[in-house]
Amino acid sequence: MPWKVESAMSQRREFCALAAREGANHAQLCRQFGISRMAGYKWLKRFREEGAEGLIDRSRRPHQSPGRTAAKVEQAIVSLRDEHPAWGARKLRARLQALGQRQLPAASTMQAILTRHGKIDPDESEKHQPWERFERAAPNELWQMDFKGHFALSTGERCHPLTILDDHARFSLGLTACANEQGETVQTQLTAVFRRYGLPQRMLMDNGSPWSGGFEEPHSWLTLWLLRLDIGVSHGRPYHPQTQGKEERFHRTLNAEVLRGRTFASLPDCQQRFDAWREVYNFERPHQALNMAPPISRYTVSPRSFPEELPELDFSPDDIVRKVSAAGDASFRGQLIRMGKAFRGERVGFRATLTDGVWSAWYGHHEVGLVDLRVGRRVVPTVVRYAHSRRHNTAAEE
Repeated sequence: MPWKVESAMSQRREFCALAAREGANHAQLCRQFGISRMAGYKWLKRFREEGAEGLIDRSRRPHQSPGRTAAKVEQAIVSLRDEHPAWGARKLRARLQALGQRQLPAASTMQAILTRHGKIDPDESEKHQPWERFERAAPNELWQMDFKGHFALSTGERCHPLTILDDHARFSLGLTACANEQGETVQTQLTAVFRRYGLPQRMLMDNGSPWSGGFEEPHSWLTLWLLRLDIGVSHGRPYHPQTQGKEERFHRTLNAEVLRGRTFASLPDCQQRFDAWREVYNFERPHQALNMAPPISRYTVSPRSFPEELPELDFSPDDIVRKVSAAGDASFRGQLIRMGKAFRGERVGFRATLTDGVWSAWYGHHEVGLVDLRVGRRVVPTVVRYAHSRRHNTAAEE
């Protein structure tokens, strides 16, 4: 399958950046990007020799001249700010350095230049109060997923942006203009992301639809699909959206740099803008939480490939396995145990605990609840949650 014409440069750039990482599996990446190994080696060779310029089909553009006068430096600062109106002085300075610009002034001087040119509102710059962050130690240990608030299109339709972010690298794995927030839509988009980047160890999401049936029944058919893929499922602390601080910050950035003040004609129009900005975010935009490096500097694809066929549920030999009825109940020890609507037609295992009368409920290798046969017949869900963080000093999640 060849590169998609509309995004060939973007795909080549992402492929080469991931393939150049130490320990990268070249054959796996070629399969995930839908290209031959020969094509992969060709683009990687050109990328290593010439950088991003080597990935262009047309003739190569010359490198910029290193000689810069003060006026030209100032113009470069202002021009880059015009290109990225939401970037502050530190991000602009880091990006200009990455582009090979020399003899740049300090960030404070650049701030003064931007203010003098009317590019920064001093009052606006004082409003950012980010959250102290927790962070996983490696890529693909945890992905965060959420819908950003939907907005109207000029056609009268609404766009529901679905965002997926790697917790460690802040790498944007998916940014999709969806027509709705239904589970089938999310599954389709996740499947494409899993095929490209592999499977994470765990995913974090809020308590809303489509990834939850509510606080009493936190699982949906979509989260059971994730568990079937051996992906752990976590939910944020109820009524604390700051639990997903990185997603919340990503949404603020998306709003500031893409959505604010713009009108979109259609979902394809939205997706075109999203794709272009996602490339800038992953490859160019300096990230303050990453020491002003872009997210691609910390991301590698997962070694866990997406299985095209769901694996069979595998229970422990000690589990007593029961099938859940169409009503969402499982018959166990003479009682009907309420598992919830998401488990209708599925098999669950009951495993004895160290407390008499208390059993844990399992869906394959994942514990999904506890049931005390002495006092009740409803499974108390086992849900991994994250507590919210505290306010921190400066733009830590930007």
